Amino acid sequence: MFGIPVALAAVAVLIQAVRGLTQFYLEMFTPTVALTALVLIGLLGVWRLIAIVDAALVAGGRRALRVPSVGGTVAALALATIVVHGVLGYYAWSFYRAGSEIFVGLPDPDAGATNPSASPYQGPILVATPAATPATTSSRINVLLTGIDSAPNRSQSLNDTIIVVSIDPVSKDVAMLSFPRDLSELPLWDGRTYKGKINSLMSYAQSHRKEFPDGGLPTLMKELGFLLGVPMHYYAAIDLAGFVTMVDLVGGVTVNNPRAIDDPGYGGWTNGHPIGFQLSAGRHRLDGQTALAYARSRRGIGDNDFTRSRRQQQLLVALGKKLADPTMLPKLPDIVRAAGDTVRTNFPPDRISNMLDIGMDLSDPRIKQYVLGPPYAKYPDPPTGTYELILDMDRIARLSVNLFGAESAYAPAATPSPAP
Repeated sequence: MFGIPVALAAVAVLIQAVRGLTQFYLEMFTPTVALTALVLIGLLGVWRLIAIVDAALVAGGRRALRVPSVGGTVAALALATIVVHGVLGYYAWSFYRAGSEIFVGLPDPDAGATNPSASPYQGPILVATPAATPATTSSRINVLLTGIDSAPNRSQSLNDTIIVVSIDPVSKDVAMLSFPRDLSELPLWDGRTYKGKINSLMSYAQSHRKEFPDGGLPTLMKELGFLLGVPMHYYAAIDLAGFVTMVDLVGGVTVNNPRAIDDPGYGGWTNGHPIGFQLSAGRHRLDGQTALAYARSRRGIGDNDFTRSRRQQQLLVALGKKLADPTMLPKLPDIVRAAGDTVRTNFPPDRISNMLDIGMDLSDPRIKQYVLGPPYAKYPDPPTGTYELILDMDRIARLSVNLFGAESAYAPAATPSPAP
């Protein structure tokens, strides 16, 4: 009787091991799953303690517990059980705490509104209740991936990385579209034009609520949906300072740099980073600060915002592979804690497993990657004196119809509807 629950737990662990660590990690980030695991670990620990005492009583009665050898054995087994379940409970609690922070809920409309230049994870700037949700589980899902540059010495939080990932759960085709941060003169859904650069729109909207009542991130999502002609359903945001921490915690990431980088003007993201960044072509193991420079540098010979966008996608893949490495298990609580401080999303936790299944089946030919620089954007004519790009909306419309078909607002048969 005492052995049955332990045997069932062992079978559950074996099944999970067959499914893979990555699946386990992602499911444990779901707060309800992590909390359930935490409770079961505690109950199983208590059950095993009772079983140890029961075994001693069955063998020799209560007097047996007074025998030093028997009592010592019971105490040693009990201590080992407490330690093992305590460690497992700590791991589960780490996932629960991180998941509760990563998966954001509804905002307090007044929280943080008076300090829009604070950390992007303070206040409602990164809380965006989905303006639209997929009609069914087989409908296309559009997700904004953004990296937030919010250094303490900066007056505002900028979207250093803006990538829209569109996933078809049925065909398992994926489109990735990177928006260069220097896009400006953006047509808005209400007929206005945003004169600033796209990487400042979120912060600007958060601090100018009369112009943009929706606030920071909802405004950015609405604008991207308007430009692409499809609704933005969810977002996932990563703070760049936390990105550095996570890369260091996993012991660095390995990338294959396609060509040499020589950017003498790169100043680093923190005050302690040396001026300039150089990296030869070939395979390199990058620590956190070097990985960040690899992701942010764009002024080297032959470099621009478009090559940088491709490097950012490369780094995300490399970090994902490292996190799935079984050797990361001892570092898991620290990595999970860093993830809780670094990542925010409004993606539904119960669909994480489904997205992983799609990701595991993906092959390169099924991933369409676009960087919306030239020919999808052009330089101002005449030049304005600052580095900026203007979207060619006719080309964007054709791209949208090519990718999304009748779902695109640019499709000839599309029915006009409110801005997504």
